[in-house]
Amino acid sequence: MIGGICYWVINMSIVASFMGLIVMLIRKIKIIPHRVSVFLWIIPFLRMTVPVGINSPYSLMTLISRLTTKTVTVYQPTEDIALSYTNTIGAAESYSPITYKADFLKTVFSVTGFVWIIGSLALLIALTIIYVSTKRAVADSRFLKKIVYLSDKVDSPAVYGIFRPKIVIPESYKDKDLEYIVRHEKTHIKRLDNLWRILGFITAAVHWFNPLSWVFLKAFLTDLELACDEMAVAGFEKEKRKEYARTLLECSQSKSMLVSAFGGAKVRTRIENVLSYKKMTAFSAIGFTVLVLVIIITLITNAG
Repeated sequence: MIGGICYWVINMSIVASFMGLIVMLIRKIKIIPHRVSVFLWIIPFLRMTVPVGINSPYSLMTLISRLTTKTVTVYQPTEDIALSYTNTIGAAESYSPITYKADFLKTVFSVTGFVWIIGSLALLIALTIIYVSTKRAVADSRFLKKIVYLSDKVDSPAVYGIFRPKIVIPESYKDKDLEYIVRHEKTHIKRLDNLWRILGFITAAVHWFNPLSWVFLKAFLTDLELACDEMAVAGFEKEKRKEYARTLLECSQSKSMLVSAFGGAKVRTRIENVLSYKKMTAFSAIGFTVLVLVIIITLITNAG
């Protein structure tokens, strides 16, 4: 059973890798704001977590399937609608249950599945321990105002928690002007960035054998910070954006990977992004939204 699950996880990982590389290229297009392009990470995330997809004649997989992949239909309620797996490995003869083309392939995937599940469980346990220890580290933080707390155990302002989040700042920051820091962290809370961050780590842990999953995770976390900055400075004039950027320089980078920190990601890149921020018009917002939806539909669906 584990061997069969591993077979489909590897297939999902291969397709997600291809789609993730396309997202990596699209995010380099400077005209697309990060607060828009960050939604493209839905594509590799769903490709890595959801084994089935809807068939579509407009899918990029329709073109790719002519060369390397096979679409395995699992449910077709109507002639125009079907759910399917994308099979890239091509080592199976049939799929319910999986029957391999050669006996040795069954042994290979049984062993591979055992190694995969052990690695995934080890990483998930490690993530759980890190998350719990991170929460405990700020459990005794001292209330400052509203949802802002002080702690001598943190090195950078950050949001801790998902369901009852709180902003924790170092003790040394208590006399500083916290306007931009609090604005940034509140934006993280509104965007549920800690939840997406943890889901990203869990997904990478499941696909730990794929080096691209870790590359995508790093890029996704960077885009979360860039998108948060853009939303935080929305409505700011140039001078206020400069002050925000100056505050970024003064904050050290957080050492905790499971929290949304004000000083996280590449500070230089974030400063450049803040200073070059441009407000979207209603026309451009609609245009970018349509563009992202078209890209998502094209890359998230299976060959039809």
